[in-house]
Amino acid sequence: MSGAMRVIVFVELLAAVCVATFPRRPSFTDQAQPFRIDVDPEFIDYTCQKVSLTRFVAPLEAVDVLAEGPPVQNSTAIAAYWEHEYDWFAVQDRLNQRLQQFTMNIRPGPEWTRPIDLPLHFVHHVSPRPDAVPLLFIHGWPGSFIEVENIIDDLTNPTNETLPAFHVVAPSIPGYGFSPAPSTTGFGYIACAHAFNGLMQQLGYSRYVMQAGDAGGIIMRYQAHFYPEAVLAGLNNFWLVYPNSTDLERYAMNLTTPDENHVIESMTGFVAHQWGYGQIQQTRPLRLAHAMTDSPVGLAMWMFDGMFAAVENPEIWTPETVITWTMMHWIQGPYAAFRLYHEGSKDGAFTIDSFEDLPFVDRPMAISEFPKDIWYRTPLNWAQRTGNVQTRYVHSYGGHFPAWETPHELLPDIWDFLGRISEGGYSP
Repeated sequence: MSGAMRVIVFVELLAAVCVATFPRRPSFTDQAQPFRIDVDPEFIDYTCQKVSLTRFVAPLEAVDVLAEGPPVQNSTAIAAYWEHEYDWFAVQDRLNQRLQQFTMNIRPGPEWTRPIDLPLHFVHHVSPRPDAVPLLFIHGWPGSFIEVENIIDDLTNPTNETLPAFHVVAPSIPGYGFSPAPSTTGFGYIACAHAFNGLMQQLGYSRYVMQAGDAGGIIMRYQAHFYPEAVLAGLNNFWLVYPNSTDLERYAMNLTTPDENHVIESMTGFVAHQWGYGQIQQTRPLRLAHAMTDSPVGLAMWMFDGMFAAVENPEIWTPETVITWTMMHWIQGPYAAFRLYHEGSKDGAFTIDSFEDLPFVDRPMAISEFPKDIWYRTPLNWAQRTGNVQTRYVHSYGGHFPAWETPHELLPDIWDFLGRISEGGYSP
């Protein structure tokens, strides 16, 4: 290709990406509007061009690649599948058929620090059951709203009519999926909690239950704290409880229980060896975004590193699944999702080397624990230091994404604990 042709191709690609910064930008009004994913084909062509031009890392002999990141063969395999086999439009059609999606402007409440409307994208499935209870499902990073796909039908219309049913709402955190990124700084977990309660109120759900993990689990705790009159109860599969000084002293003297030992060792190991991504996203999110916004394969590997380590069965991460999860961050760019960690540290949720104070939650809570998650085997009395945690479900299989990987394990927890809820309140 001549130099002139290269310039022409570059200009054409640049024009495509400028048009498609948020491909097929949705409309937002004060009423819920049906939404279908419809990404600009030019943007998909641009993405495929970027994938085909990927420059791969040179492999290094005798290195423990799993200790440093995904092996090079992972990136080459993902790129090859992305370039030659992945069909975004088939995935888009499937998501549109499986998930009923909407957009809406969320009006600011008196608690908001910024009195401006917030545009949100969300999934909303209404149960046919008259006794159904509203349930708010919140995803985390590196996930997105599509995490709800494997549980939503069983929640809204379980085949066993004796099981409880729910009206399910699953929003995209702003900057993830198809909720536009915040236009200003200051939007963290607390702001998300205000926005998601506003979403439920505008949908007519004055009282509701919650299920969440990862960032969603943090948002849940703020939301239940700020809106106890609205949040009836919650099931959290990411209940942060950092060991206190007394715990660590007891551990040093071999006075801690096996469960306490497991949590302390898991937490310290995670911070020492795996929390690097969170530290970077907290402190220098823009530095990272410059690279990841320009490399779809690089972004996929950044995300996949955490995805691979956090599940029991890595085979769930097929090339199509890894790419689809990446697309939920690639389409509008990953900067806002990275920045949520930066804003979350301002909210006090965590620091560079620990997880800090979160508000005490008075509403009834339960925790689901899975072996491949860092908070596995958190003792109930530890969890109760930061909330009204009434039940602990300890599983022998699963990881950080239970709604996706092990819905058959998570669903019984939801039915058992949140199923005790009626519109009149909580029934212990």
